[in-house]
Amino acid sequence: QVHLVESGGGLVQAGGSLRLSCAASGRTFSLYGMGWFRQAPGKEREFVAVVKWNDSITNYADSVKGRFTISRDNAKNTVYLQMDSLKPEDTAVYYCTAGLSTMATIRERGGSYWGQGTQVTVSS
Repeated sequence: QVHLVESGGGLVQAGGSLRLSCAASGRTFSLYGMGWFRQAPGKEREFVAVVKWNDSITNYADSVKGRFTISRDNAKNTVYLQMDSLKPEDTAVYYCTAGLSTMATIRERGGSYWGQGTQVTVSS
């Protein structure tokens, strides 16, 4: 079993920055990748970013390319999402996910494990 704990959400003005963290514990040696999804009120949960655990290959949703950066720290079993140039449209609950399957599969539907989510609110 893998357990995920998110932190770093909050309120920020448009154009500002936030850094989200997701700490993984348990059988993390079996993980292929970790990433982030988000869900705004009335909308489907959508992919944001994913990083491959062993070689740090990354992939991003078109809506966040150039603004968000995903990274991981193997020693701390932690994945980060640095969010810059935030827009009101980025307002959502952000969920950390971890999976055993391919990067493409994680991007399409998320991984096998999920955090509880952290609220990000961007004001105009």
